[in-house]
Amino acid sequence: MPHRLLKKWFLPVALMLSTTACATTTTPGAGYADAPAVQQFIADMAARHDFDKAELGRVFSQARRRDDILELMSKPAEKKLAWFEYRKIFLTRSRIEGGVAFWKKNADILAKAAQEFGVDAQIIVAIIGVETRYGANTGRHRVLDALATLAFDYPPRSKFFRSELEQFLLLAREEDIDLLTTRGSYAGAMGYGQFIPSSYRNYAVDFSGDGKRDLWGNQQDIIGSVANYFHKHGWQAGAPVTTRANLTGNKYTAILEKGYKPNTLLPVMRANGITPALALPDDTLASLFMLEQQDGPEYWLGLKNFYVITRYNHSPLYAMAVYQLSEEIRKAYAQEQQANHD
Repeated sequence: MPHRLLKKWFLPVALMLSTTACATTTTPGAGYADAPAVQQFIADMAARHDFDKAELGRVFSQARRRDDILELMSKPAEKKLAWFEYRKIFLTRSRIEGGVAFWKKNADILAKAAQEFGVDAQIIVAIIGVETRYGANTGRHRVLDALATLAFDYPPRSKFFRSELEQFLLLAREEDIDLLTTRGSYAGAMGYGQFIPSSYRNYAVDFSGDGKRDLWGNQQDIIGSVANYFHKHGWQAGAPVTTRANLTGNKYTAILEKGYKPNTLLPVMRANGITPALALPDDTLASLFMLEQQDGPEYWLGLKNFYVITRYNHSPLYAMAVYQLSEEIRKAYAQEQQANHD
């Protein structure tokens, strides 16, 4: 029988778990139940969310520390690759064609999600394509192992991952998710859209209306949840995402150092030698960022929608990959639709 947690009642999740304990230094491959930090975590979950301590003890006795996950956390791709290298991973013919196929298969759902959430279909498709190749690779790591390892044996971000472990246990209870078989990324992200547990609980929707939020097998829930995430973060349907910037002089460096959240009005950009390639209203807020190409840097303006993409993954490389993939998918899908119509 699948190992699930019995539901009694639970308190709001606003209270954070205690994070004063250090890493458990758990032996690789060993269970976590006997570690003092885990015992305290179990006691906190029982006190605040009415979990059964003995039941949680049995769960954590089967959680395993994964050194491969700790190694993966130490070398994210965004910190090692230049833009021209990073781009090659995602802007591929197979990923573009896969996006067109996914769009065709789910056209009605995507149209419904675009209308109800105000999020362009192409960006929903591109996110799913970048994250999991349209569901072909939703992760091979057991989520329980990933989150336990990072919560108790990865001090740099233990506070964050203990909170995500808390969220995962609550999610499993709410959605009847099997704690011992559910698999995801090395950081505990799940489903086609790779939602971490807190995002799953906060943004996933039952778009099919069957009473369950399923981000692995229900295309309506998968698409609706990605759309809702973007909607909640302020996506503006049909609005531009980014544009190339032409630079003169060296005053632009002060704008470049402000980061990629929109921070500067266009008249100020122009006064600092920054001219957008796309005609935009003067009241547009934008950021300036640089992408490294093989023949040198190129500069872009990040608009509101670009920043919204970074709420999914806090990397301008990621956001640009999603945007450019979405444009390629949109053009290829439109061409195929036109060809079929002719």
